[in-house]
Amino acid sequence: MTAYSDLMAFQRETEALAQVAGRLGWDQETVMPRGAADQRAEEMAAMEAMLHARRIDPRIPEWLDRIEEGALDEVARANLREIRRAHVRTAKVPAKLAAELARVTSVAQGVWAEARAKDDFQAFAPTLKNVLALKREEGAALADGGHVYDALLDDYEPGATAESLDAMFGALRPRLVALREKVLGAPQPQALSGQFDESRQMQLSRQIAKVFGYDMSRGRVDKAVHPFSSGSGMDVRITTRTAEDDPFNCLYSTIHEVGHGSYEQNIDPAHLLTPIGQGASMGVHESQSRIYENQLGRCEAFCSWLHARMTEAFGPLGVEDARGFYRAVNRVHNGYIRTEADEVQYNLHVLLRYDLERALISRDLEVADLEVAWNDRFEADFGYKVDRASNGVLQDVHWSVGLIGYFPTYTLGNVYAGCLHQALRQAVPGLDGDLAKGDLSSATNWLRDKVQVHGGRFTPRETIGNATGAEPEEGPLLDYLEAKFGDLYDL
Repeated sequence: MTAYSDLMAFQRETEALAQVAGRLGWDQETVMPRGAADQRAEEMAAMEAMLHARRIDPRIPEWLDRIEEGALDEVARANLREIRRAHVRTAKVPAKLAAELARVTSVAQGVWAEARAKDDFQAFAPTLKNVLALKREEGAALADGGHVYDALLDDYEPGATAESLDAMFGALRPRLVALREKVLGAPQPQALSGQFDESRQMQLSRQIAKVFGYDMSRGRVDKAVHPFSSGSGMDVRITTRTAEDDPFNCLYSTIHEVGHGSYEQNIDPAHLLTPIGQGASMGVHESQSRIYENQLGRCEAFCSWLHARMTEAFGPLGVEDARGFYRAVNRVHNGYIRTEADEVQYNLHVLLRYDLERALISRDLEVADLEVAWNDRFEADFGYKVDRASNGVLQDVHWSVGLIGYFPTYTLGNVYAGCLHQALRQAVPGLDGDLAKGDLSSATNWLRDKVQVHGGRFTPRETIGNATGAEPEEGPLLDYLEAKFGDLYDL
């Protein structure tokens, strides 16, 4: 055995244990009995303590010192890069803090869900205050004198900084706001009408998941309060949600999560249970979910196919024809919920959260003032008042589970998706003909080969740059949105 093979054997066990911990989280969100919450918190804390100990095992630096990197191939060097990075970051965080974060956020998830159901932010505020205190402590340990928010952001988008995101988001906002004003000033399309049986929604969502290439023999579709995906390799699970009066919520949540799930399923099997056997970053992950959901799932060609399937499943939809259906799918409308927002306004929802969580971490904003700050910012950005907490500060699960620094990766993923879509259209000129037949293979195969198969082999920006031949930037996304909605609204 060589030092590299010894290290990778050890790492394989660590990755397997991490997958088990992830499965506990999936179970908690889908089928776990409510009364098990306290015990699950202890289980999650125990798993995190074990993983933390493995990631700072003193043998890791010894193995790394004995390895001749020059004799290794690119894949092996990428694995070492990720092992070294995880070891350095984990060693900065005390084991007791890591376990306490796992325990507190497991409990906080249930507290958030109950507060959300009751529209009672004050019931959640003390728990959120505790989570934030722990995340500030973790961020300070990771930052080692640097920017605390950047240290937390690095968990989800390695190499990104608030400074770089501010420049990108600053360039996005003016054109997004200008486009929204033009669109909302134009005649609005007809929305769907009627009641849509929720069991039929789930049946159709599973059919669509397969159309987009999701392998049901290595996955499953369940329901959750907040849709998510979980796992990698041979066990990748997704969730969605249903509402009787809004089938798009279910269907497009499914397509979105299929983008995440397909990414994990399509990673080279040789990378299974290795550090690079997962997505390169949350921004790259989000690029897959957003291009599946929007540039593919909401384009006119695919909507013509979906219109026929929905008519078969539900009968009359309240729109005249396939073009009317396409306009209904992409209708720009007022709304509170980020996950239900149209493409024009979605990123404005993200930027609100990005600014607020940075203020929370820096203590420029306290939890006691968060609901008012959210409501004021929402009214300033969108022009109308938040009606209840579940439509405002309590709508997202992220802060309850400690995902501070995660929100900006949603918009970064949209930017990446814009770049990938531009390259995909150039590479597959007959794409619309395939999509109109419900054949997604030319698009999903391109994304598999250009992005997904590599997993975490490359850095996030390298992953997108290698796929598109250019550095990622916001221009392609803005050009796509202005062209699409200019056509839809006759601007």
